[in-house]
Amino acid sequence: MSVSNASESRFADRLLEILDRVEYRRVETGEDMEEVARIRAKAYKMADILPVTGNSLIDEVDFDSQAYVFGIYYRERLISTVRVHHVTPDHRVSSSAGIFGKEINAFLDAGMSLIDPVRLAADPLVLKEMPAIPYLTLRVATMASEHFDVDRCLSLVKPQHAAFYRRVFDADTIVEPQKNCGDYRIDLTLLAARVREIRPWLYKRFPFFDSEPFERRMMFGDRRAKPTPLTILPTARLAMNTQSRARSHLSGRRT
Repeated sequence: MSVSNASESRFADRLLEILDRVEYRRVETGEDMEEVARIRAKAYKMADILPVTGNSLIDEVDFDSQAYVFGIYYRERLISTVRVHHVTPDHRVSSSAGIFGKEINAFLDAGMSLIDPVRLAADPLVLKEMPAIPYLTLRVATMASEHFDVDRCLSLVKPQHAAFYRRVFDADTIVEPQKNCGDYRIDLTLLAARVREIRPWLYKRFPFFDSEPFERRMMFGDRRAKPTPLTILPTARLAMNTQSRARSHLSGRRT
């Protein structure tokens, strides 16, 4: 194992340890939305990206039928949040499309489906102590990409963050950095990961992104059909062990 691979392995083990104390909660009530708004406000203020007009950080798109807002809790404390859009040719509600509509529509007109994770925000004080929070939060996007079996997972990010998405998700640049975008008047770029292609090596490299089907169903299933779980516990370790047993079984059959 190279030094780089050994370092990544230690990082993955540490993330799995942190994940053991994490809960995901799908946000659907007004009280929980207020908590989400507070985290968004803290994070955006720290990054100096508050909207040019208006004070509300909750909008009508948060309640779209194919938008999923999640809170990520560590030891019962809300540490971050993300909103995930399932975007299809028949349902084109997407935050990224509001800024780079031509490129998003090109994907959809080609018959593709997308996951658009936006409004990613972390408590600035906790982020200083736990710089791995973005990984824990983006795990929601990897689960959504697999649950809905989409073609691409988008990354609408500041240009200085693009290298992270290229390195971790092998994301392709769709739109080069543009200045003064959207209501926030910030520089943005758009990337997209080919999720089906990267999934095998992504889970091997970063097993904390993996999950079991029942976790994904609890995260993204139709809440009208069954009771709503209050919290959802990560299943990355279980998924990793399941994959390990499967590989051992295949190896045994070959011998």
